[in-house]
Amino acid sequence: MEREALQPLRPEIIRMYYKQGYRLVGKHLHSAVKICYWTKESLRSGRVCYKELWYPPVQSHRCMQMTPYIGCNCHCLHCWRVHSGDREGLVWREFPLSLEEFDEPAEIIEEMIKKRMELLSGWRGNERVDKRKLEEALRPTMMTMSLTGEPTLYPWISELTEEAGKRGMITFLVTNGTMPETLERINKLPYQLYISILAPDKNTYIRLARPLIKDAWERLNRTLEILPSLNTRRVLRFTMIKGFNMTNIGGYARIAKVAKPDYIEVKAYEWVGQSRERLPKEAMPYMEDIEDFAKQLANLTGYEIKGKYKPSGAILLA
Repeated sequence: MEREALQPLRPEIIRMYYKQGYRLVGKHLHSAVKICYWTKESLRSGRVCYKELWYPPVQSHRCMQMTPYIGCNCHCLHCWRVHSGDREGLVWREFPLSLEEFDEPAEIIEEMIKKRMELLSGWRGNERVDKRKLEEALRPTMMTMSLTGEPTLYPWISELTEEAGKRGMITFLVTNGTMPETLERINKLPYQLYISILAPDKNTYIRLARPLIKDAWERLNRTLEILPSLNTRRVLRFTMIKGFNMTNIGGYARIAKVAKPDYIEVKAYEWVGQSRERLPKEAMPYMEDIEDFAKQLANLTGYEIKGKYKPSGAILLA
C-alpha cells in the first residue's frame, strides 16, 4: 500500500508539527519525537528537570521525549497541543487515527534516535553547551512516552517498552488512564507509570478533559483500581488549574486511597501553547497555591511532602 494512502495527516498539519519542533517518524507517521525543554536546559545551563532530582536514575540530557501515537481520545482544555478544529482549516481525525496498520516498535525507536540526534547536532556550535553532556545526550538512556497524544492507544506498547530496554533505556509512561485493559495486559511494564489526574469528580472531569469517548471517567477509575496490582513505580499526577479544579480536595484524597501510588505529584498547569486560547492566564496557579493544596492533601492522605521544584510548579508527596 502506498505511503500517501496510509497517511492520516495532511501536509499542512505535518508542517505545523515540524514548525513546533516535532519530528514525525515511521511509514505511517503516527509517532513523534521532540527535544524536551529540560534536555535543552541541562545542556546549556545545567538546570535539570525535577524528575532527575526526584526519580533516579533519570538524566535530563539523556531523556528521549516521544509518543508512539499522536492522536488522543481527549481534548483537554489545559493541553498545550493543537487539537483538530482549534485553528481554522486544521481539521483531521485524531481518534481513532485513520490507519490500517502501525509501525513496528523497533522501527519507531531506531528512527526516533536518529531524528533526535539530528535535532541535537546543531547544538555543537553553541558555546554555552556542555560538550561532554552533548555527546552523552546523543545516546539516550531514557524514553519518556508523554510528548503528545495518548501513548496507550498504540497497540504494541508492551513491545515498545521491551525494545527500549534492549537499547539500554528505562521507560516512563504518562497516560490519561482511559485504557485500563492495555495496562492490564502489558507484559513489560515501564520503569515508571504516571496516571494524569485532572479532576476529583465526573462533572469536573468531563468539563476539563472533554473526552471523545462516553465512558472515559469510568475507564479512568478502573485504571485507578488496578494500579496497586501493577508491579512498577507508580505516580499520580494531579494537574492543578486555578479556578477550575482546586476544590474538593477530599475527592483527590479518595482517588489516592484507591490507587495507592508510590508518589503523588501536585503540579501547576502552565499557560503555554494552544492552551492559552482555551484558558485565561489566571488559571496558572502560583507556587504558594500548589503548596497550600499539597499540605491539605498530605493531611488527608498520610503522604508527606518530600520535594518542591518551583521552576515547574511541582510538589512531590510520598
